[in-house]
Amino acid sequence: MIVRDLLLGPKRYKDLLEGLPGMGTNILAARLKELEQATIIRRRVLPPPAGSTVYELTTYGRELEDILMTLTRWGAKSLGPRQPEQFLRPVTLVLGLRERFKSEAACHLQAVYELRFEDDETYTIRIANGSLEASYGSAGNPDLVVTADVETFLQLQERHLLPQEAMASRKVQLDGNSDLFTPFLELFDVDGRSAVPSGVSGACDQ
Repeated sequence: MIVRDLLLGPKRYKDLLEGLPGMGTNILAARLKELEQATIIRRRVLPPPAGSTVYELTTYGRELEDILMTLTRWGAKSLGPRQPEQFLRPVTLVLGLRERFKSEAACHLQAVYELRFEDDETYTIRIANGSLEASYGSAGNPDLVVTADVETFLQLQERHLLPQEAMASRKVQLDGNSDLFTPFLELFDVDGRSAVPSGVSGACDQ
């Protein structure tokens, strides 16, 4: 879970702790120490004005990404309907976007999106040349900011809720070029099987 939470960029200890409900401070500290000793993660101090100490994956640790995502796809095949007591974390949803991404559908779209979820979790999605890049944090100068809770975004993604309905009911708020919202949702397969692996732009090279 720690490695999963670091796939989209570095995080502070506080952020890791908040994102791993049920994990005590002593357990998290021990796991981080073990991962550091195994050279899977490292600590780094951000430059001013932030100056915070963050944890991030090493080059060696990032090699786990394909393994983790393969395990995720494998495990998803045996999952039944999500139960009320089960919750979906924003990081899981954003990682899922990468898996569902249809590269060929994004060949003519170039835009930067900022996704804002509950608990002040913010992610940047960059679409260019048929590829998708996802990372933690604000985009700086996004073309469109999308604010919604995870459940609403998931319903939109799976086509259980139309964009117009979500905006009319204020379940989603848009700030910027709202014309980019529907094209964004259309970049992802409903069934979770992308035709071209995320981050690969080969479908646009023709």
